[in-house]
Amino acid sequence: MAVLPVQPTPFFANKNQAFWRLQLAGWGGVLALRIMSALANDQPWSFFLVLLVFTVTGFSISLILSVVYRQLITRPPLVTWGVSLIVLLFAVGIHAIIDTWIVGLYRPDTESGFVQRLVGVYGYDLVLLGAWSALYYAINFFLQVEEQQDRLLALEGQATSAQLAMLRYQLNPHFLFNTLNSISTLVLLKQTTQANAMLSRLSSFLRYTLIHEPGGRVTVEQEIDTLKLYLDIERMRFEDRLRTSFMIDDEACDALMPSLLLQPLVENSIKYAVSPQESGAEIRVDVRLIGPTLRIMVSDTGPGLKDSATDKRMSGKTFDGGEAVSTGVGLDNIRNRLAQAYEGEHRFEIREPAEGGFGVIIEIPAEFATETAAQPRVATEKQGSPEGTELVPPRFAQGSSQST
Repeated sequence: MAVLPVQPTPFFANKNQAFWRLQLAGWGGVLALRIMSALANDQPWSFFLVLLVFTVTGFSISLILSVVYRQLITRPPLVTWGVSLIVLLFAVGIHAIIDTWIVGLYRPDTESGFVQRLVGVYGYDLVLLGAWSALYYAINFFLQVEEQQDRLLALEGQATSAQLAMLRYQLNPHFLFNTLNSISTLVLLKQTTQANAMLSRLSSFLRYTLIHEPGGRVTVEQEIDTLKLYLDIERMRFEDRLRTSFMIDDEACDALMPSLLLQPLVENSIKYAVSPQESGAEIRVDVRLIGPTLRIMVSDTGPGLKDSATDKRMSGKTFDGGEAVSTGVGLDNIRNRLAQAYEGEHRFEIREPAEGGFGVIIEIPAEFATETAAQPRVATEKQGSPEGTELVPPRFAQGSSQST
């Protein structure tokens, strides 16, 4: 039988409960010290009752002080400390008067007068309640600082999530426009079967982009399945010009990766490799485990980076007469998402061989979900190339690399 791990609860998780624990422990310690002092001075057992009354009096007055301090702690510092000092001196006076009166009842034959005994007791009670007040304010100020830090961390987390959402939801509107235009054309041509299939794939793809958390992660298998939905949609437009091949290690299928990480890379290849060439291009996706690292490579057989295309490919923007006409996400989006998700524990590298073509290599820590839903394995899909061909072309192994 599995034993669930015990999760320790922070001491101040319940402030009210923590206050009473400290209150009882503190005044219990005071009573214990007083009893040990009485025993050391050979006091009779009846004197222990007097000590108990002293402690209960201090306990009760400290409860009243806590109510007053709770109202003062949020005030301006001058008001807080000034009023707290006045209230403390007054409370010490009340405590000292009660203690002196109790001592007078216990020892009516004492030679010292009431005022003389009051002065002696006042100093002791001032130290006691002063220490209690200092500890009360110290703990509460510490808790306020922790709450502020927690709020800052929560705000930073919200800001990070918002930034990840902004980066992930920057889908190229031209993809949507072109897809809807293609569906409209198929409907006009009365090719309803193809139109329904294309619309179904588009619906599934958009549903995937909406149901997953912006900063969430999915398995490689889920990401590849969604990527194939996107490619099926684009293949309706480009037909045989768009050729794809996948090489996915079985061990890597259950590894976790940021959702919608591959789609912008493939969209980038379609825009700059498939679309400009009459013969189209082949897009290759390789995912494998290398030790503790998940290595992802997306490459194409297009013209690669050229002088006028470099900035466009990185930013995802294309221009017509100096005016931006596309708001694609580009490679900068991927780099920013990886920086947000993994900080320095990732690698993002662009490879461009002299013979042409383009490749992006991403390496992230290999992590696996504790529970993974059973789903069919991603079948290796290759079009226009024999099965089992190595994904990375030989020219990429010798091509120049630029770390970004």
